[in-house]
Formats: sequence, C-alpha cells, structure tokens
Amino acid sequence: MSISKSQTSQIEIEPVPSKVNIVHVESKVDDYIEVNGAEDHDGLEYYDLPESLQGLTQEELKDLDKKTTRKVDLRLMPMLIYIYILNYLDRNNIAAARLGGLEDDLGLVGSQYQTCISVLFVGYILFQIPSNMLLNKIGKPSLYITSIMTVWGVISTCTGAVQSYQGLLAIRIILGVVESGFFAAALSTLSNWYDKKSLSFRNSILYSGSLMSSAWSGLIAAGILDNMDGVRGLRSWRYLFLIEGAITVASVPFAYFILPDNPSNTKFLSQQEKDIIQWKLRQDVGTNDSDKDSQESTLSGFYLAIKDSKVWLVTLILTFLVAACGVTNFFPSVVQTLNFNKTTTLCLTAPPYCIAVVATFLWARHADKTGERFFHVTIPLVIALVSFIISASTLNTGARYFAMCIMIPSLYCSFTTILSWMSNCCPRPPAKRAVALALMNCISNSTSIWNAYLYPASASPRYLTAFVCNCAFILCAILTAVLLRFRLRTLNKRIASGTMNWSRELGKGNDYSNISPDFRYLY
Repeated sequence: MSISKSQTSQIEIEPVPSKVNIVHVESKVDDYIEVNGAEDHDGLEYYDLPESLQGLTQEELKDLDKKTTRKVDLRLMPMLIYIYILNYLDRNNIAAARLGGLEDDLGLVGSQYQTCISVLFVGYILFQIPSNMLLNKIGKPSLYITSIMTVWGVISTCTGAVQSYQGLLAIRIILGVVESGFFAAALSTLSNWYDKKSLSFRNSILYSGSLMSSAWSGLIAAGILDNMDGVRGLRSWRYLFLIEGAITVASVPFAYFILPDNPSNTKFLSQQEKDIIQWKLRQDVGTNDSDKDSQESTLSGFYLAIKDSKVWLVTLILTFLVAACGVTNFFPSVVQTLNFNKTTTLCLTAPPYCIAVVATFLWARHADKTGERFFHVTIPLVIALVSFIISASTLNTGARYFAMCIMIPSLYCSFTTILSWMSNCCPRPPAKRAVALALMNCISNSTSIWNAYLYPASASPRYLTAFVCNCAFILCAILTAVLLRFRLRTLNKRIASGTMNWSRELGKGNDYSNISPDFRYLY
C-alpha cells in the first residue's frame, strides 16, 4: 500500500525517547559494547545528569570523565596490585622454602609436603562466597581488605616458627581460609568503581599482580635463602616466612588510608567527580540488565546457570587448564632439575613469569580488539602442550629451560581469555552471570587439592607422570573448546533465524523484542 504526500502530512511522528534500551550489542570488532541510549564510537552521550553536572557541555563532561577515571586508576589499581603481589608471595613462598630445607627440618615424609600444598585450597575454595557476603554486609572494602591482610600476614609470619608437620598443616588450612577473601573482594571493589566497558581491562591488570609476584618471588627467595641461613641459629627458610609476612603486616596502614570505599562516600573526589562515576554505573545497569526486569531471583539465576551447557563447557575448559597449571605450585622444584645451585635456580624462575606478564597483556588486548575467543584460547594451549612434551621427553638443559619459558606464558595467555569467555557466554541476567563465574572459579580451583600429588620429590627430574597428565589435561581443554565453539555457532544461527529461545537463555522476562538484532555470542 502506498501513502500519498498529503497523507504523510497528517501522520503524527512520536518523539524518540531520550533513552532507548538496546543492550549488549556484540560484534567482531567491538567486544561487548553495550548501548543504553545514544552512544557512538567516540564515547558516551551524557544525558539525565545529576544537578552538579547539568551546566557542563558534552566535551567538558567527556574531559571530566577521563580525568576522573585516571584519578581513580592511580588511587586504586597500584595498591590492589601491590596487595595481590603480597597475597601470592605469602601463599606460595612454601615452594621456595622447600629448596631451603623445609622438608628435612620438619621431618616431612612421603606425600606430607604435597598435602600441605593442597590443603590450602580447601578453605580457599569453600570460603570465597561467604567472604564476599561478609564484605557486602560491612560495606567498607578498605577496612575489610586491610583486616584480612593483617591476619594473613600474621599467619604467614607464624609459619616461620612451625616445628612439625601438624603445625604446618594447621597454618596452611587457616591461611587458605583467610586469603580466600582478597581476590573476590578486589573484584567486587573494582565493580563499584568501573562500568562494564572499563572493568574487564582493570580485572586483567589486577591479575597481572599474581604473575609479577611469581616472577619476583624467586628473586626475593634467592636473596633470603642465600644470605640468611644460620643467622641467629635459624634456617633461611624460616626467615623467608618471617620477612615476607612482616612486609605484609607493615603495609596495612598504607593500604587502609589509600584504598577508597565507594564513590558515594569517598573524600578524594569532588562532587562532580563522584557524580560522573555514579552516573556511569547507573547507565551500566540498564532496565533490561537487572534481575527484576529479567524476572529472575538469585535462586532462579542459579538454575539458569546450571542448566546452561555453555556454562559447563567453559568451566570444563578452565578446570582442565588449572589442572595443568598445577606445575606453577612446584615451579622452583621443576627448575631445580636443571641442576644449577639453589640461588641460580630461584633466579631462573623469574624470566618465564616476566615473559608471561607481557604476553598475557598483549594477548588479552588482541583478543578484545578482534572479538575472537576460540583461537585465543587454543593456540596458547597447543604451545603449552609442546612445552610439556619437551619437558617429559628430554633432560637437555637448554631444551628444558626453553620449554619452561614458553610453558608459563602459554598457560596464562589461555587462562585470561577463558575468564572473559564466560562473561561473553552469560551476558545476563546478573544472577545467572554471578553464579556462572562463581561456579567456574570453585570447580576449576578444586583441581589444586589433588594436583599436588602429581609432583612427589621422587619423580624428579622428569616428573614424567605429571607432565604426561598435563598433556592429557591440555588435550581435553582443546577438545572442550571445540565443543563450545560448535555450540556457540549453533546458537548464533538460531539468533539469525529468529528461533532462539531467549527466556531459556536470559530469563523469563526476555524475548526477542528487547534483544538487539546485532547480538551474537563470541567464539
């Protein structure tokens, strides 16, 4: 039917709403750009502003936004990274202490050392969710993080005084319970300050703290173990715990006064700066990205997650990978098989982690820029597979150290990409996404409980059983990634054909009417 020119003059055109709810536009170039209202590729369009910002132009608002983000970055990120470094040092210094004679001094036999390694992860896994619930109730990240930081620092210091296997076991159990709170609390704190388009990058920067810690821990341990043995009648491994634990405790006052709590009550920002942060966070949780509008409760979000095959496939990929990453808990012992002295061995543990810091950053940036996931997960896995094959098949010093230098970067390049893949596979509702991430973290880390038993001292120098198992874990991870890729391609075809069951994927309150036609799962 045609419409004449005279008829068009009688048609009343309704004004476009100031805020159009189109959510989760996902493409190959722009990885997860959410559109809430008018937004172009140059940045946000600022509207519905609080009173303090209403007199500013769009350019002034953009400048204020950038300035405030930099200000928050400088206040928050360096301190969180520093605390994460201390967290990893206090948790993993037992690997270096083994080279300093810990097993002999405490009379550890059989698999007792491996038990002391693995038992930490029992409390670490079980108490992550309760810890974050407690943080939410207290509402003061600066107080909560520094409190648990003080406790774990004291516990780590006390490790230097243990006299038996039973004492070391008890210390490790308590340390796992206390340290379980930090990483989850750090992620929660970042989510209070950054919107979704900024949060992923900050999370990856935070995780680099663990890699830097692993790189420096060998150098720090080398200095302590080489120079402190016999001082005041104490073995050097005891000084390792005493010194590193004391550094953590001494850092607590700085962390407390530097870490902010929430944008609404912080003192280091002006009112305009507080308002621009809170405005961005409000835009981030649009109408269609809430559990209320998705008609989902926490419990129903749980059921959505456990019924989703994508959740289990991503969880399996990470679980197999973390099982292979168990080598990092024994890396000084693996490097020791090169038959260098203790100091050289500990120094040689640093380069692979230094390479990993740079490699994971560049790899994650490239994955975000291209919007590709499958090959960014599997290519590093193939390289890791090669490294384990070399380590298991030869005792040549050069070949084995080359394998170690590609082993750590490849494992973590895949690891950081998998973490973001889960968020891509479960974009909403928030209740489902939260359960999916928690489920992935708990199940994957559970492998650390039994993985330690693959590395008994008697298996040196080849650690043949461990490396063969790691090859099998890597192959299983690659196979699972292939299955996930096929699953996501199938779902994208259903989206394109209009046959997608959105209520099953995203909750009862979702249908095709409020899903962008450009939405696709990344694979």
